[in-house]
Amino acid sequence: MTFNDNARVGNNTAKRRGGTVAAVGGGAVGVGGIVVLLISLFTGTDLTGLLGGGGAPAAPQSGGERVASCETGADANSNDDCRLAAASLNLDQFWGNTLEGYRAPQLIIVDGSTSTTCGTASNATGPFYCPPDETVYVDPTFFAILREQYDTTAGPLAQLYVLAHEYGHHVQNLIGMMDQHPNNGTGPDSNGVRTELQADCFAGAWVANAGEQVDETGTPYLEPPTDQQITDALAAAAAVGDDHIQAESGGAINPESWTHGSSEQRQRWFDTGRQGGVNACDTFSVSGSSL
Repeated sequence: MTFNDNARVGNNTAKRRGGTVAAVGGGAVGVGGIVVLLISLFTGTDLTGLLGGGGAPAAPQSGGERVASCETGADANSNDDCRLAAASLNLDQFWGNTLEGYRAPQLIIVDGSTSTTCGTASNATGPFYCPPDETVYVDPTFFAILREQYDTTAGPLAQLYVLAHEYGHHVQNLIGMMDQHPNNGTGPDSNGVRTELQADCFAGAWVANAGEQVDETGTPYLEPPTDQQITDALAAAAAVGDDHIQAESGGAINPESWTHGSSEQRQRWFDTGRQGGVNACDTFSVSGSSL
């Protein structure tokens, strides 16, 4: 998605935190490592223990500094850090107008790595939401690694889809869905799958309305998404389906181990939100066969 160049985004509250280099496996990441990191990126699950290294979790860090050179939509179009920071303004406005009592999460742009209540955040873990912190953590250098070195699609809308998905988890936390439907294991009808599909649906609802949020001058933050950008977002949703990830890893497709849903489900629920809005996103009221 493209920001309007003259949109004012300097009042975002995103913080940069970290400053240590997140090494995976002690050095360069091979093809197998990239598969693991791709899974981590889009699921918010740290699978990097499969790559070696690791250690005891550190105590959560706090504070941070303002994201530099992030004042206009033009800045957001040219810089991943600013794009995410600027999008937080749009997401907060959308959810503030949609959900009574909404409070914004903190967005942390991770520089290398930082400790959180939920574990270490880095370009190895990928973006994730930590409920106790009410914070979304993203290291945007991982998008650059994917885009520049491994010829994968990690363009603006793919990035914002991931961010909107994590904000969807924040909304679930606020409205009590995580407490009402706690983790009950894996499988195609599990609460985990329903939770992830609902976050995809919330992301789709936001994408459909992202061009309507405005800055203090009345300038829309974002231009409406193009058909091609929607296609790219749907492709990103398909790429992170449990069945696709299992197939890419060389294993058998086993629905009983699913935690996020199939490619088809993730695409369909994203599009359900885009077409029907937030009220169409009740993944917990439908039968397993309708997920």
